[in-house]
Amino acid sequence: MGAPDNPEAHHEAAPSQEPSQQLPPPSPPTGLPVAPPPPQFDYVPWSTGLWDCFSDFERFCISFWCPCVTFGQISEIVDRGTSPCFINGAIYFLKCARCYAFVYRLKMRKQYRIVGSAVEDFAVHCCCEACALTQEYRELQNHGFNPSLGWVESMERQNHGVAMAPTPPVAPVVEDGMKR
Repeated sequence: MGAPDNPEAHHEAAPSQEPSQQLPPPSPPTGLPVAPPPPQFDYVPWSTGLWDCFSDFERFCISFWCPCVTFGQISEIVDRGTSPCFINGAIYFLKCARCYAFVYRLKMRKQYRIVGSAVEDFAVHCCCEACALTQEYRELQNHGFNPSLGWVESMERQNHGVAMAPTPPVAPVVEDGMKR
């Protein structure tokens, strides 16, 4: 009374026993080699601390009592002479000063690859504007600028007196000698 042996029914119920298909091994890479990306330069900290503002007490006082003066000097250097000191100082005086100074702190950090964030920059300018401006001023000094002189004068002083060593004339290199 058992069920008759039906080979087709047995074959349908069992999964196929065919050998599994194997993928061929991957082919070696072809084409042009890709050069590794250039090394990333690390960000550096500010050259002076925020609370070192009292080490340059004269600049701190100017930044505290007349921040538009210090800001105008900083912005002229950061903008590389494209905007005059007195115009940025006047805009600082007439507009939302801390927001305007915050934008220039961001620009300066990007130019000199200084560690920090936009949130930190905004907080620093909101909480201690004079210390922030003094720190930015000293940073520019440590990069060889004199913000009090402006962009043009600072560049002239950086390049003044620097003599390039004359290079002796060198004959061009000719491979396999000269031919006519």
